[in-house]
Amino acid sequence: MKKILPTRFSRNACRAGALTVGVLASVPLLGQGVAHADTDVRLPNQTVTKTLADGTKVTIARTNERARINPSLGGTPLHRNAWVSGRYDVKSSDKKARLGVGSGYIVGCQLTLGGKSTTTATGKPDTSAGAPEVAITGTAQTGAAVTLGPGQAANYVINDIEYQDEFGSRAHESAVKFRGEGAVAYTNETMMINGCAGYAQARSYAKVVVQTERTTQVVWLYGKPFSLG
Repeated sequence: MKKILPTRFSRNACRAGALTVGVLASVPLLGQGVAHADTDVRLPNQTVTKTLADGTKVTIARTNERARINPSLGGTPLHRNAWVSGRYDVKSSDKKARLGVGSGYIVGCQLTLGGKSTTTATGKPDTSAGAPEVAITGTAQTGAAVTLGPGQAANYVINDIEYQDEFGSRAHESAVKFRGEGAVAYTNETMMINGCAGYAQARSYAKVVVQTERTTQVVWLYGKPFSLG
């Protein structure tokens, strides 16, 4: 059984059933001596309930999702920064069910990342349900920069939990785990995108792994895409 170490990255705090992540500092962004105004984006709340193969009902609620976007210090269209926040509340009708919640954003350069908010209950994203049908070319932790060219996409992972494996070594995973009910929240997580000369989009997602005595399924919830400029 994985043992979560008491020490975490300074920007992460984890408690049973909840994770809150914050970035406390922001940098004023200037280009050619002129300040660029931030663009604030408020994204819709959504609540969905899925019934699994054994009859277990799982409810995922996404609330308070927002993004703040502005150019980077480079002051060119090739550089973008975004600070994102949101919250997922997950509840199972089976109070003994093991839940693992991973959250993040898919960021694409000159790609359309689907349309409306969608949800699926499969082992992988269901593109027929409107989930983003893109090939992920890289994965990064929030706070790091990624370089994207036209047609490329990256997966920005929000959660980073450190634990000690069975051999005593340090390891990391991206799912917050609890039984029956819990929440994952994050505030002002940073995404930095370089190299994209065209338009760029981002779209939030939550991957919820549900394990009961009779079945194991993955439920995906995708948010509404928004422009990064």
